[in-house]
Amino acid sequence: MQYWSHKSWIREVAIAVMLKAVILIGGPQKGTRFRPLSFEVPKPLFPVAGVPMIQHHIEACAQVPGMQEILLIGFYQPDEALTRFLEAAQQEFNLPVRYLQEFAPLGTGGGLYHFRDQILAGGPEAFFVLNADVCSDFPLSAMLAAHRHQPHPFLLLGTTANRTQSLNYGCIVENPQTHERMLERYGVGPNLVKQVLHYVEKPSTFVSDIINCGIYLFSPEALKPLRDVFQRNQQNGQLEDSSGLWRGAGTIRLEQDVFSALAGQGQIYVHLNDGIWSQIKSAGSALYASRLYLGQYQLTHPERLAKHSPGGPRIRGTHPATIPKLCPPPPPPPRSLLCPQSFDSGPQTQRSSLLLLGNVYIHPTAKVASSAVLGPNVSIGEGVTVGEGVRLRESIVLHGATLQEHTCVLHSIVGWGSTVGRWARVEGTPNDPNPNDPRAHMDSESLFKDGKLLPAITILGMASQGTQGCEKPPQVMGGLYGENLCLCEGCRVRIPAEVLILNSIVLPHKELSRSFTNQIIL
Repeated sequence: MQYWSHKSWIREVAIAVMLKAVILIGGPQKGTRFRPLSFEVPKPLFPVAGVPMIQHHIEACAQVPGMQEILLIGFYQPDEALTRFLEAAQQEFNLPVRYLQEFAPLGTGGGLYHFRDQILAGGPEAFFVLNADVCSDFPLSAMLAAHRHQPHPFLLLGTTANRTQSLNYGCIVENPQTHERMLERYGVGPNLVKQVLHYVEKPSTFVSDIINCGIYLFSPEALKPLRDVFQRNQQNGQLEDSSGLWRGAGTIRLEQDVFSALAGQGQIYVHLNDGIWSQIKSAGSALYASRLYLGQYQLTHPERLAKHSPGGPRIRGTHPATIPKLCPPPPPPPRSLLCPQSFDSGPQTQRSSLLLLGNVYIHPTAKVASSAVLGPNVSIGEGVTVGEGVRLRESIVLHGATLQEHTCVLHSIVGWGSTVGRWARVEGTPNDPNPNDPRAHMDSESLFKDGKLLPAITILGMASQGTQGCEKPPQVMGGLYGENLCLCEGCRVRIPAEVLILNSIVLPHKELSRSFTNQIIL
């Protein structure tokens, strides 16, 4: 094993060579479990913790030294919303951010091979590949340090799951005899890298408790196995996958066609990470991801979090011991308001202000009454109106919504332009990971099971984008980085006063007159 001195290690990590990143955003035929949230806005642009889902990915990539370009690959039509997002992202991060549209859905690897010339243009040292529907702290710099210490064509980010939930992910069997542990005191954090001996995508029986996070670092040589798969598909003609659907030669599945085939050949390694991670497959998982990101804002974007101030809304927080992963690792233990150590030993003023950090995001254009009580884990979008005495907890309120006086919204997503009447209660049932199992993850179940609607978070319908199909003059708002969002009277969902909406999904164009429980209101 090669050991590094402090100065040589820092110099090696700081080398600014050319890097790229690819974000796989899928297409409209995917994300059926995310409906109805994806009916009117592409899933990658759905706001999570106040910003579009893939902005978290772009922010993480932009912070890696040497990043030169970020490419989005998918099958979405490049509409106005996506175009405006790309323009705003390029301006904010001062990086080229481009969208490459597939001619057909090509799987998780087909787009990489189809656009290989654009990816390799300029001769990048390596390129990151990130699935859009994951929430993570994105330890990209640590992955890059591991890659530079011992280069391999494929480096996967992995985490642990319990035996039952591991069956829902790609499972990784590691070689315990090959591991490289970096020096944590040099700023790379826990970095355990092991060779992958075996890879199985969603096995029927238990294989391993190490799962694939959908975040990778590939060297340019990684495209050669994709070429081999493409050529083999061409020779075999049209192929039929496990679902019975025919796929063309350009369709390549990274997990089944590449990882499973190359595991054990010394080309694939896994970087184990114990930070935050979750898939965003369903509406409930979007709320959970919002909670994780809002908690991470304490370290990464404290300016985005609402602070308790005289004359402002009351911010309800949680005990700091509930967010141990957000604390920087010792030694030395930092005396920060975000860490449990500070709660035990800091002055009284620090302890008091700590309890008021409720992980709440409020858009600057939102109007929130001073008697409203918000948090923990609340995101309020552009142009939202929150009336007197409103209680908001574990919820997302999207652009242009109105919560009238004394409404209570818990574990819910209030759609664009929706109105909740006075003293109404909108509530869902949380489906959080088991708090007693540190390896548990969010379950992304479908809406129905055995013919019954599963208790889940409550969703109030989404307003339509644009003006097509609207009979009345629309109110146009900025929306996601300024795209047109029609909030006409015919598109809005209206909840009357003094009713209960529990574990229900209300689609657009609805004006309710009574309470509903465990229903989908079409």
